[in-house]
Amino acid sequence: MQTILIADSGSTKCEWSLLLKGKKKKIITPAISPYFVSAEEMSQILKAKLLPKIGNAKIEGIYFYGTGLRDLDNAKSMKSTLKKIFPAASIEVNHDLMGAARALCGKEKGIACILGTGSNSCYYNGKKIEKNSPGLGYVLGDEGSGSYLGKKVIQYYLYKTFDEDLHNAFEKRFNETHDSILHNVYKMPLPNRYLASFAIFLAENRGHFMIENIIEDGLNDFFFTHLYKYKESWTKPIHFIGSIAFGFRDVLKELCNTYELELGKVLKTPMPGLIEYHQKK
Repeated sequence: MQTILIADSGSTKCEWSLLLKGKKKKIITPAISPYFVSAEEMSQILKAKLLPKIGNAKIEGIYFYGTGLRDLDNAKSMKSTLKKIFPAASIEVNHDLMGAARALCGKEKGIACILGTGSNSCYYNGKKIEKNSPGLGYVLGDEGSGSYLGKKVIQYYLYKTFDEDLHNAFEKRFNETHDSILHNVYKMPLPNRYLASFAIFLAENRGHFMIENIIEDGLNDFFFTHLYKYKESWTKPIHFIGSIAFGFRDVLKELCNTYELELGKVLKTPMPGLIEYHQKK
């Protein structure tokens, strides 16, 4: 059995799994993405945060999945950086949607969906992504994502749509004002993450009809805007991955039942599925 490293890098952290002699070791490092750090910074993170944790293990294969790696230049930079640190290893670099597809579908055909801070989806034919409903980002799209649902929470609060109980609960939960919210959304970096941070309010107040409406409407927008575009949605299982998908999996099940779709796996993170995929491979 090969000694391999599997990596899943988001925008804030990178989760690694070292598979050595049938055993698994989890390692967390800062995010490693050409979108956020330079090649030199990526190299420094690998040397300082990863290498000490793997000891003398001779890495034979690396499978790296991350944000921003659909861009060919970014993928090339990532692979080059890894090759300098692990010259003897075979290296495969892929974007996060491929990671989700492999983790969810394995080698079977299906629809793979990401519902986390952002959202994405694809039809995976068991080997490659064959169709992808275009992601427009948090300003124009990201239906069903944390940023999409968090935006609704903020709108309900600022427009005074929440009833008195929810309005007071919001003010108790978040130390925010009208001005601070607008400042963070329009003036500060990474507003998508800021918006997504308010989705926790939905999870903490389940059962209230306004909360349930926001969740169901937001996820239904994802179904209507994206899943309806794949004819395969009606014949193949639909799988989901991400914190929003996992947290509101009961609503996903209800929507699939309503639209007579087959709900497949719902995972919080891709790593367990990626380990299974590469161990079989």
